[in-house]
Amino acid sequence: MSRLAAGVVLVTAREASLDADDPSAPVGEDVGMTATAFVSVSLDPPLVMVSLREGSRMDDLLAEQPLWAVSVLAESQRHIAGRFAMKGRISDRLLFEDIPYTRGAESGAPLIGGALSTLECRTEQTVRAGDHTLVIGRVLTASLPSGDGGPLLYFRGRYRHLG
Repeated sequence: MSRLAAGVVLVTAREASLDADDPSAPVGEDVGMTATAFVSVSLDPPLVMVSLREGSRMDDLLAEQPLWAVSVLAESQRHIAGRFAMKGRISDRLLFEDIPYTRGAESGAPLIGGALSTLECRTEQTVRAGDHTLVIGRVLTASLPSGDGGPLLYFRGRYRHLG
């Protein structure tokens, strides 16, 4: 599969509050994950799919939290893709620390500044497939925050760009 070029996205979600009934309870941490297995599934209704390694932090979170977001990364955002793809990485809170983002109005999840496009989604269905979970989400919002640059791609084990 390394010979199949893929776009690179950052999937994000916000953990639920520790006590949903108490507005003063601390909110959960933001979580992010680099993904290359992300596709459009349907235009009517608008559905997308991301493949998550079973048992990963994002897989566990999306099993509980139905709202999540996707930022389609630009070629200039290779450092973001690498940061959120690291194995044995530091706290997600620290990973987001110096990255510009806004919060999605529907999901509350981080939407990365400078991304080519951003989507907010609600999980419609999950499918176990081998050692992965396929998460199909209905697109709630879509925006084009940046038209600058081309997409970040992943091909033959490395990040690449068009051209």
